[in-house]
Amino acid sequence: MASHIVGYPRMGPKRELKFALESFWDGKTTAEDLKKVSADLRSDIWKQMSAAGIKYIPSNTFAYYDQVLDTTAMLGAVPPRYGWNSGEIGFDVYFSMARGNASVPAMEMTKWFDTNYHYIVPELGPDVKFSYASHKAVNEYKEAKALGVETVPVLVGPVSYLLLSKLAKGADKSFDLLSLLPKILPIYKEVIEELKGAGATWIQFDEPLFVMDLEGHKLQAFSGAYAELESTLSGLNVLVETYFADVPAEAFKTLTSLKGVTAFGFDLIRGTKTIDLIKSGFPQGKYLFAGVVDGRNIWANDLAASLITLQSLEGVVGKDKLVVSTSCSLLHTAVDLINETKLDAEIKSWLAFAAQKVVEVDALAKALAGQTNQSFFSANAEALSSRRSSPRVTNQSVQKAAADLKGSDHRRATEVTARLDAQQKKLNLPILPTTTIGSFPQTVELRRVRREYKAKKISEEDYVKAIKEEIKKVVDIQEDLDIDVLVHGEPERNDMVEYFGEQLSGFAFTANGWVQSYGSRCVKPPIIYGDVSRPKPMTVFWSSTAQSMTKRPMKGMLTGPVTILNWSFVRNDQPRHETCYQIALAIKDEVEDLEKGGIGVIQIDEAALREGLPLRKAEHSFYLDWAVHSFRITNCGVQDSTQIHTHMCYSHFNDIIHSIIDMDADVITIENSRSDEKLLSVFREGVKYGAGIGPGVYDIHSPRIPSADEIADRVNKMLAVLEKNVLWVNPDCGLKTRKYTEVKPALKNMVDAAKLIRSQLSSAK
Repeated sequence: MASHIVGYPRMGPKRELKFALESFWDGKTTAEDLKKVSADLRSDIWKQMSAAGIKYIPSNTFAYYDQVLDTTAMLGAVPPRYGWNSGEIGFDVYFSMARGNASVPAMEMTKWFDTNYHYIVPELGPDVKFSYASHKAVNEYKEAKALGVETVPVLVGPVSYLLLSKLAKGADKSFDLLSLLPKILPIYKEVIEELKGAGATWIQFDEPLFVMDLEGHKLQAFSGAYAELESTLSGLNVLVETYFADVPAEAFKTLTSLKGVTAFGFDLIRGTKTIDLIKSGFPQGKYLFAGVVDGRNIWANDLAASLITLQSLEGVVGKDKLVVSTSCSLLHTAVDLINETKLDAEIKSWLAFAAQKVVEVDALAKALAGQTNQSFFSANAEALSSRRSSPRVTNQSVQKAAADLKGSDHRRATEVTARLDAQQKKLNLPILPTTTIGSFPQTVELRRVRREYKAKKISEEDYVKAIKEEIKKVVDIQEDLDIDVLVHGEPERNDMVEYFGEQLSGFAFTANGWVQSYGSRCVKPPIIYGDVSRPKPMTVFWSSTAQSMTKRPMKGMLTGPVTILNWSFVRNDQPRHETCYQIALAIKDEVEDLEKGGIGVIQIDEAALREGLPLRKAEHSFYLDWAVHSFRITNCGVQDSTQIHTHMCYSHFNDIIHSIIDMDADVITIENSRSDEKLLSVFREGVKYGAGIGPGVYDIHSPRIPSADEIADRVNKMLAVLEKNVLWVNPDCGLKTRKYTEVKPALKNMVDAAKLIRSQLSSAK
C-alpha cells in the first residue's frame, strides 16, 4: 500500500532557513550561502521521508517566501515596477516582489485560505507578458534525483493560481483573470516537458480552489485547462490535490472528470463529507489519495479510526488504487517532537509533529497492506485513552461559566456615538489622532534579556529593570515624535499569542514548535489541551508602569480570544467556539483589571478573526456569530469612557464589514496600504461606519520608508469616504519586525502628514 506527503515544513527543525534568509537580507551572507542552507534542508527532508517508507515524496514545495510567489516567478509575471525584463528571475527581483525595496513597495500579502500562512498576491491583467522565468521545479526534481530520491514535483495548478490573483493597477474591473489561461498554459507545458525529460513519472497540481463555492464558468475553466494540458501530460501520472475543506458535489464531478488526470487527493479531516461523494461516485481505475492524517494540527492520529476509514475506501477504489496521505501540506504544523525535551511527558504523548505524521502515514499504509505495527498502534491507543481521561483537561467551573453565557449578546449598554463623546471628554484628542498598533522593534539586546531571564541567568529584579528601561525608551520616542495615543512597545513579549497562553491555564508550550507564517517570519503556536482560565492578571503591571511614565493616554495591549484560538493548535475534543468562549472570559477579567488599574484605552487585537472564516459561505454566519460574540464578551463590562480598540490585518475584510461593525469596538485599526486600499472601496459603496477607524497608512512588512506626502495622500483618500472625526492615523500593523532606523523616520513622516492634514482642514473652515 502506497503513502504520500502533500508538502513539508521548510524552515528546518531549528529555523535554519529563517536565520539564513535574514542574514542574506542584512547583507551578512551571500546568495550561495543561502542556497547551501536550503539545499541541505531539502536533502534532509527528502532522505527522512524516503527512510520512513514514503513512496510519493514531494519536491518543489520548498519556497524562499511562498509557493504562489514561486509560481509568479515561474510564469515571469513580474509587475513592471520591479524593472525585470527577461532571463531567469533571481533573488533580487524575487525578494523585491515579496518585501519591496528602497524605491518600490512590495506586492500585496494575504492569508492562504483559512490558515495563518500568507502568500504574495499575483498582480495580473491583459498586458502581462508571461515567460518561463524560473526553472526551480525542474531543478529541485533533479536535485532530489541526484540524491537517489524519486519525487513528485508539485506545482500550484493553473486555475487556482489565476483565481488567487488580483487585477493589476489600471486593469479594467471587468477583466476576467481566467481569460489568461491560454497565455499561462504554454509555460506549464514547457515545465511539464522538462520534468518528463528529467525522468519524472508523477506530477502533482495543487488546486485548492476546488473546495470553494465556485460558479459554473470557473469549474469549466478547470475542465478546459486540463483538456488543453492532456496531450502534454501523456506518459505521466497526474495527481490533482485539494485541501482544507469538503469538495462541493458539482466541483467533485468536475474534478473527477478532468482529462489526463490519474489521481485525486482529498482532505478527509476537514472534508469528511467528501467521503460520501467518493463512495457514491469515484471514477473507476483512478487513484485516491486519502488525506487521513491531519496536516494542520499537532494531535496524534487516531490510527484505529483512520484504518477503518481507509478500509471502507479500499472497498470503493480497490487496494492498488488507494494511497494514504496527509490532509494537506505539513507546512502548517511544527517540525519534530524529538526537539521537545522539556515538554510535559503526558502531553507530549498526545502529540504528533510533521516528522511523526510522516511515520503515521507510513504505519497506516503498512497496516492497510496487512503489516500492522502492533506496538505502534497499541502505544497510540494508550495515548488517546490517556488524553480522554486526564483530569488536567477539564475544569468544571470554567465549563459552567461558559455555559452561563447563553441568553445574552453581551453588548455595551450605550451606543458607540455616545461612548465616543464620553471618551473624547476624558482623552481630549486632536482630529486625526495618531497611534501605533502595539509592538516596537525587538532588538538583539531585548531578545537577549528575555532569553537569559527565561534561562534563569539573570534575576527577576534585573529583568524588570531592563524591561522598564525599554518601555521608557519607547515612551520617550513616541513623545518626541508627538504621537497622541502611546503604546509600551511590548518588550516583555516574544509573541502576542504565546505571551498570553503562557499565563492562561489549559495551554502547553513547545521549545521548537515553530511554524512559518510568511517569509522568514515564524510563530510558535501554543497548544490548547484543556479548559482555559486566567489564574492572575497578565499585563496590568506593565501597562500601569508605562502609563506612569507619561501624561498621554497609554494603550493596554491584549490579544483577542478569536486570534488566540486561530493562532493556536486547538484541542479537537470539543467545538472550537466553546474553547473560544472560555478564552473570552479570561480576557474579560484582564480588561476589567486594566480599567481598574487606570488604563483608559485598551486594544484587544483580533488580527485573525477573518482568517478563521470558513471557506464555504453556508458556514460563514455561524462562525461570525460566535467569533463576534466572543469579542464583545471581553469588554461588555467597561465604562463608557474607557475606549476599546481592536486591530485586524492581512486578510480581505470587505465581505465581513457588517460583522466588524457588529463587534461594537470604539476604534478599529485595520490593514489597508499593502492591499491597494481595497478596504476603502466598501465605504465608497455606501457602508456607514460610526465608530473610530484607522486604515493603515503604510506597510510595516517592508523596509521602505514612506514620505510624509505619500502618507498625506493616503489620508486624503480616506477622508473622501470617512468622516474626519472618526479617522485615526496609524501604520498597518505592529513594528516588532522592523529596525529603529526604519521606524523612527516612518513614524515621523506619519505624524507630519497628520499635522499637515489637520492644518489644511483647519484652514478650510
